Parts: sequence; C-alpha cells; structure tokens
Amino acid sequence: MSQIINYYFVNMRRTIFAFLLPLLSIAPMHADEGMWTLYDLPQAVYDVMKTEGYQLPYEKLYQADDAIMKAVVNFSGYCSGVVVSPDGLVFTNHHCGFEAIRSHSTVEHDYMLNGFCAKSYEEELPNKNMFVSFMVEQKDVTDQVITDAYWKMSTLDREDYLDSLENAWSKDVKAKDSTLRLELKPFYEGNRYFATTYRDFTDLRLVFAIPKSMGKFGGETDNWMWPRQTCDFSVFRIYADPKTGGPAAYSKDNVPYHPKHWARVSMDGYQEGSFSMTMGYPGSTSRYLSSYGIQERYAQNAIRAQVRGVKQEVMKRHMDASEAVRIKYDSKYAQSSNYWKNSIGMNKCIDSIGLIGQKQRFEQQLQAWIDSTGHFKGQLDFQKMEQLYRQRLELSKVQMNWGEAFARNEELSKRALRAQRSSEKDKKGKRYVQFEDNNETFDLATDKEILVVMLKNYRQHVTDQRYVPAFYTTIDTQFGGDYAKFVEQLYKSRLMKNGKRLYKAKKSFKKDLGVQYGQQLYKVFTDLQAEFKKVGADIDEQERLLCAAKLRMEQDMPHYSDANFTMRLSYGQVKEYNLGGQPSGYYTAAPSMYKKMLTGDRIEDYRVEPEMKTLLGAKDFGQYTDPKTREMQLCFLTTNDITGGNSGSPMFDGQNRLIGLAFDGNWDSLSSDIFFDSQLARCIGVDIRYVLFMMDRWGHADRLLQEINR
Repeated sequence: MSQIINYYFVNMRRTIFAFLLPLLSIAPMHADEGMWTLYDLPQAVYDVMKTEGYQLPYEKLYQADDAIMKAVVNFSGYCSGVVVSPDGLVFTNHHCGFEAIRSHSTVEHDYMLNGFCAKSYEEELPNKNMFVSFMVEQKDVTDQVITDAYWKMSTLDREDYLDSLENAWSKDVKAKDSTLRLELKPFYEGNRYFATTYRDFTDLRLVFAIPKSMGKFGGETDNWMWPRQTCDFSVFRIYADPKTGGPAAYSKDNVPYHPKHWARVSMDGYQEGSFSMTMGYPGSTSRYLSSYGIQERYAQNAIRAQVRGVKQEVMKRHMDASEAVRIKYDSKYAQSSNYWKNSIGMNKCIDSIGLIGQKQRFEQQLQAWIDSTGHFKGQLDFQKMEQLYRQRLELSKVQMNWGEAFARNEELSKRALRAQRSSEKDKKGKRYVQFEDNNETFDLATDKEILVVMLKNYRQHVTDQRYVPAFYTTIDTQFGGDYAKFVEQLYKSRLMKNGKRLYKAKKSFKKDLGVQYGQQLYKVFTDLQAEFKKVGADIDEQERLLCAAKLRMEQDMPHYSDANFTMRLSYGQVKEYNLGGQPSGYYTAAPSMYKKMLTGDRIEDYRVEPEMKTLLGAKDFGQYTDPKTREMQLCFLTTNDITGGNSGSPMFDGQNRLIGLAFDGNWDSLSSDIFFDSQLARCIGVDIRYVLFMMDRWGHADRLLQEINR
C-alpha cells in the first residue's frame, strides 16, 4: 500500500487501539521507562525489575512452560488481552470490545446500553473479523535480512525483498504447523529485524459486557484524566476445533479452548510502591524521532483535532436525536473523539515541557559526539534532515486534511476509494466491485451531513489547487455551490447498491458520479504520494541513522525499540504523581464514583442507572474490599510505560498474578508517544477486584466467576 495512505491508516488503527501513551528519553533512560521485548530482555533490566519487586525467575516471563507471556494475546489487531481461565476466557477493555458489543445491539436488545451476560455457552455471541493471537516465538534475524546488497536496494526493491523473505519464512513455518504464521518487522527504526511467530484463533465470542454507563464512565469528560473510576473491561471466549483443540473458523460445533496456561487473578491488591508489570501489544511510538519530525507531528495534531471536532459535532447531534443512530455511531464516535482529545493534549504537553527545544539540544550533543569520534560522519546530516522536513511540511498538512476528511469516514467515500484501489474478477476475467449490505452500520442522514461538512472544511483549509479535487468545480458549476445537493446526488451512486456487481469496464460505471468522485479523490492521493516519495525515503534514512547514532553513542546502556505492535513488557510501581504541589493519589475508591454519579442529571458522562448508584453507594463490599485501605478500589496509577494498543494489557504483580487491566494514560503526559516523562507519565488501570465485583453483584455471573477461580 502506498506511503501516504499507509501512513494514514496506521494512524487510524492507533485510534482504535484504544487510548494510551509512551516513551524514549532524551536523557539517560529512567528505571521504569521502556517497552521491552521478552526473548532478549537485558539482564540489567531484569535486575532492576527484581529490585522493584519482581519475585520470579526470568524463565517465568518467556521461556518456561507456564511463562506468563503465554497467557497474553493480541486482541483483534488493535488491543491486548489476557486469558484468565482453563476454558479460554479472555479479559480485555470495554472499549476494545466496543464494536463487537455494538454490532450485536439493536433498539430492542441494546447490549451497549444495557450490558450483556451469557448464561451458557450457547448464549455466547460469535463475532465477524475478530481474533486473538498468541506469540509462539520471536528471534533476531538482522544478519539474515541486512546484507551488503540490502543497502544498495531502492526503497521499492527493499519492500519487495522483505515481503519475499517474510513469505518464504512463513511458508517454512506453516509446513511444520499449519496453524502458525510469521511476521517480519523492523525494529530500532530499521536498524534491526525480528521474526515473530503467532498462532491465531478466529472464533472469538462475546461473553460479558457491562452497560456503557460503567464501561465508559466519565466519557470524554474524564478521558485521559485522573482521577478515574471507569470499569473498562469486557469478556470474550476463544473457541477451538473439537478434534484438535487448535484454531478453527467459526462453527457451532467448536468447543471452548483449553490453554495450557492462563493468568491467575489476585485478590490481595497493591499499595503505593508495589511492583506492577504490563504485558501487551503497544501500537506505535516515535521516541527516536528528530526535533524536525516532532514539529511535523505538532502540525498534524492540530489538523486532526480541528477536523474531528467538526465531524464529531454532527455525529453527536444525530446520536442525541435517535437511539438507532446512537447505536450505529457509538463506536465510530469513540474512536474519533479519543485521538481528537489526544492530539490536543499532546500538543499542550509538547509546549509545556519545551520538547522540541529538548530534542534540539540532544541533537547538538549528538553532533558534537559525531564530530569528535567520526562515527556517522557524512551520513547523519541534521542540516539535510531539516531541509527535507521543510520540503514535506506543507504536504503533510494536506495529507492529514485529506485523510481526516475522506479516508475511512462516511460510507460513500469509503466505497468510492475502495472502488479505485481494489476489485475482483469474475469467471470470464472481467473486473468488478461489489459491496455487501451493511446498512446497519451507518445512517444516511448522518453520513450525508458528515460529508457535506467535510467537503466544506477541506476546501477551507487546503488552498493549494494541485490538491483540490476536480469535483469541487462540479459543485460550483453544476450544483451552484450547493454542497448538500451534490452529496444528495452522490448518495444515489451505483456504489450504494448493496450486493450488486458493478463492472468497471461498463460505461454506466465510468459515468457514475460516485465513481468519478472516487477517481478525482484518489488522484489527489496519488499526486501527494508522488511528492512524498521525493523526500520520504531520504527522511526515513536520516531518522534511521539518528537512531543508530544514539544507540552507538549510548552503547553501554540498554535500549528498547519503538513500539510496533509486537509483544512488549513494561515494569514499574504503583505510584501517584505530583502536579503543581498537588499529589494525585494512587487509587480511586467507590465514594468518589458515587459522588460523580450524583451529578448525572447535569453531566451526561456521569449518568448511570439507579442500580449502579445502589451498588457503588454500598457501605460493605465484602471480599472486594481492600484489606489495607478498607475501601473498594476502582482504578489505580502505575509508572508502567504504555501507548495505544496496550488497552486491555494485563497488569501483573511480582508473582505474575493479575491485579488489573491497563486502559488509559494521564493528560499530563500525552506527549509520551514521543517523550517519556518519568515524573508525570502514568498508566491508569482498572482494579481486577472492581471487575469481579461488577461480574458478581451486577451480572450475577456465577458460572464465569467459578471458572476464573478454578
């Protein structure tokens, strides 16, 4: 896939990733900073883990038959999760299960609003296009990938070469075990390559979901904020082939998966200073990024926030007016608004800590080292890097406007672009496109208004006529500048005919307004791509050299690679933070949530069902009460290093016992995707006792609780 559109869709996946943040220190690495690969965990890092409270041998992390990594899963390619029972139950975040819960919801049976609890295996709900992946093995294959010939290849040839290696190695792996697959990915900005083998299970069923009022308690009011009281969890089950016990496509005959190892739940809790470890699949960080790259990111963040703010206003208005529309757009709105707020917060943090200036000072330090040692002389060139980024900055702004306005947005634009990028062949070899009936996923009136405001917004903010699609002239000349009339006509396009084959060679296809709209939209993309290619490869090479130079200059220190959605470990402690002399506290308890609930008549995000007020307003929480604080603790803070994709990551104590699920970061460290501030960066987790309390007292899920505690 092309560079620009791939860049955009990677960022879109990060928004589904669900809502967190991470790392790379300019100064020497802080103790708790880092997203470490497990198979080659540096001894120095493991030694620090032990001093902070990890009590088991290294083998219990990765190598042993009961190594804890064997219970951790990649959840559907955008979150993390953990297996918690001998019958394949998986815990992840509520927002990671959001779309699955929404897809099963109707006005009559609104599981999003009212929650869901399967009382038997037969009631557990199958889900399309969902899966969990277990990491089987990981190894460094740098020496096999990076040869002398590798450096002489063009960017395109290099991509083909890497694809061919991955395909060949995958074929070898599958020959030994057909249930396995292999991924080849760059680490350390392309200075090293790792091959990771996975086993995927594609029959994943929804088992338990609490009402949205609790699973998303606080909504956008509290998103990225502390204190938090959100009960952010959902429960799924892995199903397997009844004969082999291994992966199988969905079948009513499949049986619950019986893993050899699963995570045990701890009811002992934690206190400030307790060891905490997350393990999961962080999506993407850029901590080796240059000061020039951060400036580009800053500009992109501002555009993302502006465009999404406009779009979300339309969505919210329609959702408030109709329960049916709300069900269709709940997940879309959550995905959009999460990184709308993240973009605002990240830029605020970049400014408040003077991050660009810090990076520039580090680059000066690195340049002095290059001058004194001769290493990377004539290769890493900061002046050249600055010029390249300056060339690309305006293109980056256009790209962000284009992507946010049209890519993966409302239904017509998605179909119009897909018709340009892909097609199928019939038996005679004729190419066609066909769209399934997905009317339950969007509302016509809402989608039309979204496209109207996106068309207007794009034209207002993109003034370079090279990147203004030709259909704007059509709007002016044939529709008298009336965007709504143009969109109304667009939605009559043949592209909106569900289930019908549309043959690309036919005149009726080529003359279709929706098809022409897609062609003209896609032309802007390809023009942008061509311009990006002129500088993109050179920028990537300079960023790779920057990372390599840092690693060489600091070769006596352990370093971790930026996140790339491979399994990582992060360790730290349960710990509050201090902002402006005000201690944050390291946990929240039921009374603080009950107090917010009482304001639900004024603040929509704190509105809950009466039953929830009764549950959280109780005086006695029984076995779910913390033995030390004598309160039922809801959410807690740790110094663990996280980012999008870590949502649903299990949080373990020093004995590999489950104490919580990571679900967010804090507002005061939203620049941590590019810089880890050890004083402010915190991971927010939901206490596993709060999870079990809701399963027990609200869901009456006795069969599930017995299964977990077996």
